[in-house]
Amino acid sequence: MLRNLRELHQYRALLWSLVQRELKARYRGSVLGFLWTFLNPTLLMLVYSLLFSVYMRSAIEHYTYFLFVGLLPWIWFQSSIAGGASAISDRRDLLTKVRFPAQVLPATVVATNLVNYLLSLPLMLILGLAYQVYPTWHALLFPLILFVQLTFTLALSYLISALNVGFRDLQHIVSNVLTLVFFVTPILYSYHDVEAKLDKYPVLAHLALYANPLAVLMRGYQAIFYEHTVPELVPLGGVFLLSVGLLWISSWVFEARREEFAELV
Repeated sequence: MLRNLRELHQYRALLWSLVQRELKARYRGSVLGFLWTFLNPTLLMLVYSLLFSVYMRSAIEHYTYFLFVGLLPWIWFQSSIAGGASAISDRRDLLTKVRFPAQVLPATVVATNLVNYLLSLPLMLILGLAYQVYPTWHALLFPLILFVQLTFTLALSYLISALNVGFRDLQHIVSNVLTLVFFVTPILYSYHDVEAKLDKYPVLAHLALYANPLAVLMRGYQAIFYEHTVPELVPLGGVFLLSVGLLWISSWVFEARREEFAELV
């Protein structure tokens, strides 16, 4: 794990160059270009807001803002894992070059989507102001939750990208699993709703809210931006420790398969 992190630091200039190239290429040729960075999450937010606040009549106050708080980090995670799955298998052009650092490729996908997420945050803040939901000092804890999610996302991306090289069906499986995870994570609904519906089954409620790392992360974002409270630090710490362990395992798998990448892709 430490070797991978050292090499990422060593090749940070290459990483940033690839991120810039990916950002420029993503919307090249489109009329609106870079504006799609803001339009994509906005349109998705409008669809879900219409469905849940109008047709299903969600009781959550300022539902559109509540939704945006969780939807933006989810898009970062989902795009990073879905894109990271094929980060190695789709880059034969780079891997066949002499001594190209393969570990940069999954990190590029994660970093590119992180930049998109950060660029979308002003939209969330503007929407909050429209609802008279103003930032409080709790927002200072944002980097903490962001770092935990970055560690978790990078670890999963390394593992899936390495395994997908020898088993290409994995990227399609991952895509479907992500859809399932989205709906079992409190993004479209509040975790208070889960507690209320499962009040007779406290063990199930506990599993639903704490066994899912994404649920813990989304609750953290909702706490600091929507509820203006301190997030539960113990579950966040648990997710961080899980992420570090997963990063160690994924780095080991990545290193074990690195020599095969150029041949298998």
